[in-house]
Amino acid sequence: MPLTLLRHAAPAVEYHGRTIGHTDISIDLTLFNAITLPLPYDAIYSSDLRRCTQTLEHLGYTDIITDPRLREVAFKKQFEGKRFDEIEQMEAYHPSFLESQESWHTFLCEESREHFRRRIETFLGELPLHKNILVCSHGGTIREILSLLKSEPKSLGYLEYTIVTVK
Repeated sequence: MPLTLLRHAAPAVEYHGRTIGHTDISIDLTLFNAITLPLPYDAIYSSDLRRCTQTLEHLGYTDIITDPRLREVAFKKQFEGKRFDEIEQMEAYHPSFLESQESWHTFLCEESREHFRRRIETFLGELPLHKNILVCSHGGTIREILSLLKSEPKSLGYLEYTIVTVK
């Protein structure tokens, strides 16, 4: 099963560099550059958040299957929409949270790492095995998919599409 992972197009500039988990924001069409994806697809899946569905729609895809399991991790309400410099000024922040990915995740996220991983695993487990599949999702979700598939982690540029094909 060839699986192509596409990171959504960029949102408006005021959201750049912020923790945007489940907040449903649009992409910024002035930052949108059409791309050509490498394969024809038998099935197209997307996070149900607008920044993913709009990316696919603006690329000309219409037969999109949305799935909330493809959302970004859920951040705690007090951190949602914040930049790192704002978070490190908060009373709850301590530099020791940066010592490991697990401690940072526990500090920042409402959703446990195990739950995040499980919801993505269940999605992957339901994919049809003999189809060419496109998934449009978020940076953290794509990194987790690559980890689950034991694929080399990729740099996921914020303002550029990231396309990873796993076979």
